[in-house]
Amino acid sequence: MNPSRGWLFSRHGGDIHYFGQLTTLNECIYRSMERSRYVLLNDIDEIIMPYQQDNLKSLMDGLQAQYPNVGVFLIENHIFPKKHFEPSGRFHLPQWNRVPGVNILEHVYRESPDRNIYHPHKMIVQPRMVEQTSVHSVVRFFGQQYKVPLDVCRIIHVRVALLKQLTLEELNVDKRLWDFQEILIPNVDKVLKKLGLLA
Repeated sequence: MNPSRGWLFSRHGGDIHYFGQLTTLNECIYRSMERSRYVLLNDIDEIIMPYQQDNLKSLMDGLQAQYPNVGVFLIENHIFPKKHFEPSGRFHLPQWNRVPGVNILEHVYRESPDRNIYHPHKMIVQPRMVEQTSVHSVVRFFGQQYKVPLDVCRIIHVRVALLKQLTLEELNVDKRLWDFQEILIPNVDKVLKKLGLLA
């Protein structure tokens, strides 16, 4: 098979869509039906962040109690442009200077989505209530779906700015990730040591 190297079939062709992304998502849901209460359908660089609870289990327990017939929870994606750094340098950690990638703790400026254009969501689903999914929405499911309010949960996605014309003053300061720094930094250091990227 020839996998397409992009998401738009008319442009990228191929026998299987975008490296098998849809196949993988649907296979994950079916594989998880008997062993998982929820499946998170998001990219590895997107953090589904609760803003009123300190963990996803508490978030989902609360949402499920409020909305017992919902099997698909839509979480809005929010871009934190990687070109803007938090000015104090509080989390510019010298031990990570030679580590490839982005230190997400240094990026606290969040874009407000343009509500005049399509804005994608990622999802937390109950796998037994989903028959078929796409990347940003479910295609066939049982029960209801619910857009989780932004003050309850949103995705933190540090990447290239979507709204490139915005100045720093037009962005929102969002330091929610910092609430987890005492757990996050030692765990990242531990993994980096195992990988040989830290001494």
